[in-house]
Amino acid sequence: MRLLPEPGPARTLTLGTLVRTVGRGLWLAASALFLTRSVGLTATEVGLGLTVSALVGLLASAPTGYLADRLGPRGTQIGALVAGGVLTAALVTVGSFPAFLVVGAATALADAADRGARGALIAGSVPADQRVRTRAYLRATTNVGISVGAVLAGFAIALDTRAGYVALILTAAGTYLAAAAVFTRLPAIAPAPVPAHGPRLIALRDRPFLAFTVLDGLMSMHFSLLNIALPLWIAGHTRAPAWVISALLLVNTGMVVLFQVRAARGTESLSGAGRAARRAGVAIAVACVLFAAAGDLPTGAAIALLVCGALAHVIGELWHSAAGWGISFGLAPEHAHGQYQGAYSMGFELGRMLAPAVVTTLAIGWGVPGWLLLGGLFLLLGALVPVVVRWAARTRVAGPAADPVPVG
Repeated sequence: MRLLPEPGPARTLTLGTLVRTVGRGLWLAASALFLTRSVGLTATEVGLGLTVSALVGLLASAPTGYLADRLGPRGTQIGALVAGGVLTAALVTVGSFPAFLVVGAATALADAADRGARGALIAGSVPADQRVRTRAYLRATTNVGISVGAVLAGFAIALDTRAGYVALILTAAGTYLAAAAVFTRLPAIAPAPVPAHGPRLIALRDRPFLAFTVLDGLMSMHFSLLNIALPLWIAGHTRAPAWVISALLLVNTGMVVLFQVRAARGTESLSGAGRAARRAGVAIAVACVLFAAAGDLPTGAAIALLVCGALAHVIGELWHSAAGWGISFGLAPEHAHGQYQGAYSMGFELGRMLAPAVVTTLAIGWGVPGWLLLGGLFLLLGALVPVVVRWAARTRVAGPAADPVPVG
């Protein structure tokens, strides 16, 4: 596959995303250690703070996306990145749990604005038939950036000093500001006109779209299979060695980088995206069955089934991601991409909040029956998406995709 899309807005979006996600990788790899070992928070306080931040981000997603439509997505994106950089740097001043809550909630607001503006920026700067492909490039790039950031964070983690963690956080803050500078190279997109009549936050009144958002958000719980449930399952319920956990994560990251763009083919249409969602449910269900079957097998057989399960899972992940982009762009009116992309991201935030409790209770607490129940759940969710998409398509009149509107 091409490492970068063709020159133009899509390439600029990809380069900015690479810079930003290196900083995200730095933060993800070392945040828990910084907050507990340097700031002095307890693990419970960190978990509670992250949950509160996730809830703030969920509630703010559609309203901040609406602001991106009204103010213009490029300016909103750049403003959100600058705010994110400043707030990330402010973490070095945090010395208590209340201060962490305030900074975390403010950062969640900036992240919500970033997500909604990003979708509207893609919709406004690239042709309609290239939007899903561009999102695929951005996701592949995100995996590269986070991986690079995580490796670089290892140096600060190895030092395990206040100075090392502060340097890491300030570097992460700098990547947000650098990404904002990259995005200034994009053409400005005119703010969408305010509808003369009717409600402003139409995404939150669009019942078929909200139904899809909930289904997609519940489906997104599969991400926690790989980074929460599977490590615990391998370590406590299989004969596979612990190094298999890292190997499976590498398989996942590599497959996303290499094949996400290819997996997005055919999902530009609503019907194609619906079929991809159904296939994703099947693939993830197969992965759950394979993970469950590895439980009581000899080491070699357990490793083989775990690898096959990880491959099935990442194939489902690729289809699920591409399907979500195709449907979220395809159902959004041209004047409301920001709020619709913001509302779409609410599903992922919902899944992220529910997933730890759901996947650990079922896969680890219930064992093999729990894995099979999870597989059945993902199979059902994937099968329901095309039904909801057909319902949504009947409730709107398709119109021609709007061309980008450069300003200045």
